[in-house]
Amino acid sequence: MNRTELESHLISIRRHLHQYPELSNEEFETTKSIKKWLQDEEIDIRRTGLSTGVVAEIKGGNPGPIVAIRADIDALPIVEQTGFPYSSKIKGKMHACGHDFHTTAAIGAAYLLKEAQAVLNGTVRIIFQPAEESGGGAQKVINDGQLEGVEAIIGLHNKPDLPVGTIGLKDGPLMAAVDRFHIVLNGKGSHAAIPQHGKDPIVAAGHLITALQSVVSRNVSPLQSAVLSVTKIVGGSTWNVIPDDIILEGTVRTFDNKIREDVKAKFYTIVKSIATAFSHEVEIGWFPGPPPLDNHKSVTEIARYAAKKHSLKVIDPEPSMAGEDFSYYLYNVPGTFAFFGTNGNEEWHHPAFTLDESAIIKAAYFLSEVSRELLNRPVTSLRT
Repeated sequence: MNRTELESHLISIRRHLHQYPELSNEEFETTKSIKKWLQDEEIDIRRTGLSTGVVAEIKGGNPGPIVAIRADIDALPIVEQTGFPYSSKIKGKMHACGHDFHTTAAIGAAYLLKEAQAVLNGTVRIIFQPAEESGGGAQKVINDGQLEGVEAIIGLHNKPDLPVGTIGLKDGPLMAAVDRFHIVLNGKGSHAAIPQHGKDPIVAAGHLITALQSVVSRNVSPLQSAVLSVTKIVGGSTWNVIPDDIILEGTVRTFDNKIREDVKAKFYTIVKSIATAFSHEVEIGWFPGPPPLDNHKSVTEIARYAAKKHSLKVIDPEPSMAGEDFSYYLYNVPGTFAFFGTNGNEEWHHPAFTLDESAIIKAAYFLSEVSRELLNRPVTSLRT
């Protein structure tokens, strides 16, 4: 099909995906649809042990390395508020992070690579990964052996604040490590009028929240980046009773593994010290998520070259404190992750999140072109 026909077909695919979003590890119908769209063009599907997700492969007519494209396929538990005729038909679920865009762009790249199959110098493996939002999907793909033999990997994420035709490419840290914490301060309840008979966890929590702000402001260099946010407080049941306990939850974001460990150590010290100062028992839960997303220099340079070949405006993007489990792939093979301009009206995870569909065809051609450029480079050059 020509470019106009391909673009129209891809937009219809994206709108279908948008209408039928599925949450992490529940992408059963999405998986079936992706397989059908690929098999309609006689694209081979690899056998996997994954319950959801698809891995396709296009083996070129000439020998060469294996490179991979990755797209995520899951949605979010959000009630859509866009008002589009192709809005989500599944109440309480929405593609509010643009994974439908990523999936569609990768399908488009697969179509383009299939057309060029005879002249490809190697193999392109296309990973439609489940469960990015839950943070476990990439590890499932890796543990299933789908990264074996891959010499380089590329991926992208839509960026609503960039115009269509603009792409952000940067070697080094691009997205942050994600850690979640859960604290329970166990005090002793009492009547609000006689606080001396209890151990007030609300007062302790107030001091703890204030003290935790020093973890970043007084322990991380101003030349480095880190964020610690307390985002949830649960406790108390009425106006005249001091509760037994308070629950606090939040997140820590860092770009450097040493800073990540240092922040965690200081966090534990402060939480335990505040609890002791107020004669409280404390329970701390620390839940590590994806590591920092650290793009490889050589692959990023090849992506820049491919982007310019297709007249994309290449910029040096501002790093994001959001997390991405594409980072797990980069701990195994060289690769790069791009921010692709979609000129949206709201940021990721907003119920009115939208994107400009004219970016889909551009992303498909970009992914296809980078793959072909990677196949044409010596394997050793990808790792330098």
